[in-house]
Amino acid sequence: MDDAYSVQTTAVDQQDGLEGLLTLKDADLFLVADPWGDLRGGADGLFHRDTRILSGLVLTIGRSRPSRLSSGVSRDNVFFSCHSTNRPLPPMGERSAPAGVLHIERRRFLFDERLFEHVRISNHGLEEVWAPVTYSFAADFADIFQVRGTRRTKTGTVLPPTLDGRRVSFRYQGLDGVERRCCLAFSEPPARLGSTSAEFLFGLAPGRHMDLYVECGPDRCEPPDRTRFRLNAIQARLAMRRRRRRGAAVRGHSAPAFNAWLTQSRSDIALLTTDLPTGPYPYAGTPWFSTPFGRDGIITAWQMLWLDPSLARGVLTYLASRQATEADAFRDAEPGKIMHETRGGEMSALGEVPFGLYYGGVDTTCLFVALAGAYVRRTGDVDTLRTLWPALERAADWMRAQMRAGGGFVAYQRAAETGLSNQGWKDSFDSIAHADGRFPDGPIALLEVQGYAYAAWRALDQIGQLIGRRPDDAEDRAEALRADVEERFWMEDQGFYAIALDGAGRPVRSIASNVGHLLFMGLPTADRARRVIRRLLSSEFRSGWGLRTLAAGQARFNPMSYHNGSVWPHDTAMAAAGMARYGERDAVAMLMNEVYAAATHFNLRLPELFCGFPRRPSEAPIAYPVACLPQAWAAGSTFMMLQAALGLDIDGLNGRVTVRDPVLPEGLDRLDLIGLKAPGLSDSLRFRRIDGRVVVIESGAAVRFERDKGALP
Repeated sequence: MDDAYSVQTTAVDQQDGLEGLLTLKDADLFLVADPWGDLRGGADGLFHRDTRILSGLVLTIGRSRPSRLSSGVSRDNVFFSCHSTNRPLPPMGERSAPAGVLHIERRRFLFDERLFEHVRISNHGLEEVWAPVTYSFAADFADIFQVRGTRRTKTGTVLPPTLDGRRVSFRYQGLDGVERRCCLAFSEPPARLGSTSAEFLFGLAPGRHMDLYVECGPDRCEPPDRTRFRLNAIQARLAMRRRRRRGAAVRGHSAPAFNAWLTQSRSDIALLTTDLPTGPYPYAGTPWFSTPFGRDGIITAWQMLWLDPSLARGVLTYLASRQATEADAFRDAEPGKIMHETRGGEMSALGEVPFGLYYGGVDTTCLFVALAGAYVRRTGDVDTLRTLWPALERAADWMRAQMRAGGGFVAYQRAAETGLSNQGWKDSFDSIAHADGRFPDGPIALLEVQGYAYAAWRALDQIGQLIGRRPDDAEDRAEALRADVEERFWMEDQGFYAIALDGAGRPVRSIASNVGHLLFMGLPTADRARRVIRRLLSSEFRSGWGLRTLAAGQARFNPMSYHNGSVWPHDTAMAAAGMARYGERDAVAMLMNEVYAAATHFNLRLPELFCGFPRRPSEAPIAYPVACLPQAWAAGSTFMMLQAALGLDIDGLNGRVTVRDPVLPEGLDRLDLIGLKAPGLSDSLRFRRIDGRVVVIESGAAVRFERDKGALP
């Protein structure tokens, strides 16, 4: 998150951050609302393709906001509901209604890129009540970057709304020549309909109720009714169920809260996944990143690969279709490079920001190739890799060019001032610094990116062998890169790796969590890995809620920062998976327990990040005010850590499952994996804690297990 495009807190101050906001999503439409379900013009709104098409939608009863009783989003992420009651109503003739006699239920969902809402008002009093109901609304058509706080010197024209009985249509003529629209419709004709509000007056006898249906979308809409609401609600729930049931199921027993965490995480992945023509793609997160991101999509797909390989296939196919074919400094594009981010709003279309199709991620291309290798090994799907091979070859050419220019390493330096200054996953402007706090001169070679490149070269060698197109240099480049990293990045006095090399080849000696990604890729020697792991598990990094991104005591350490001391669940998960690779299974279970404890304080939904203050008894982790919630790779971290704890490796090429020293998280005694599918593999595995030891029961006869340290009975 570069300083030029970071989320400005002033944009969300009136909402007290994002923590209380609730999100629904369907395809390229998403909604962010407060706990009442209202849109009040802060960070909230109804967004379509990076444009806020509805900035205001506030329900009042008797010109007062109802008293909220409870609200939330269903566990499957389909429905939002809010239950409230009236404040004292103004007199109607000789009568006035006291507070608390009306029950207002507000229920909504998104489907087919439309918002559907049902309001039911029930009279629980002893007398007839006249209820004045008002919907106030607005459509500012702000670009997502404007909502995040970026200022514009000039905007397009918001045209006067068109009123049509029960319908209001909004239009905006953009500077890019595109007319953007929004339509808001009601099931009942308002007593008064204006350009900013619809007013109704309902008479309710004792024990009676009334229903009002509302529909909104980015084009013309028909007045809604009960049938349309119910039919679309059924379809919305079925569509979500299909997404949630992709791949294998994970079912925990004897620990209901832990099992609810698994369910919530799987639901969040399903919510953020959009079915594109190229296959399913997990959008990065709401509200700021509800769009395809290269790095986020790849890592989320990798986290879910053991359970649902279709995500990886969809991500690889989509990114191959967006691979750069020419150099463009404004977009940080170079031939063969894989996309970092794509946007559909007006500012991107006009080039006010470079993110319409932006390539400023130094790691995404290497990760793309590495994921391709992991995917074919997990599935045995050689045909897909044959289709992707031309894109993989172009990515390899880009890596070769980068390594020639970077003295043997993959390095970055933005090509234009409009681009991101830091182009690894820690992309805030201050995330890469020397031990004394100075910013290094570029080009910068990040530690973890070399690990990704190492894995990419190994993947190219493996894939090439499978399809008969083995590159001559892939194996040699992988081993040469391993040796160079060990020589140039290792700091013997610290027992740790430098976070980067600067433009002069000097180590950037900050002690940071990036090394966990290097462990995940398997680059360090076993001895150095053990030394690194010991330090990662020390109080420098461990907050008690997960691993900090920067060690306590470093010059730029700040537990409230975006990347310099906060805790990112996906970062902790990759480090945990790296530790598991080197046999540290108990450490993985410990970290998973810590992250799970954090999740319990966030209603079992892990945010993008939270502050890195140390854990204290009876206190909750401290939220980061503008963190995305939900975030795909935060939700996926649950499953990456679980796989690491189970010591589970699936080799679809050879039809083999390996389970090494499995452990179960604290309080969980039984876990079932059902529907694991790959050539020659069984359908399910059942893990049981027996006499303090975790054993595995296989359902099926097609799997060959490898024993390791007596892990299997």
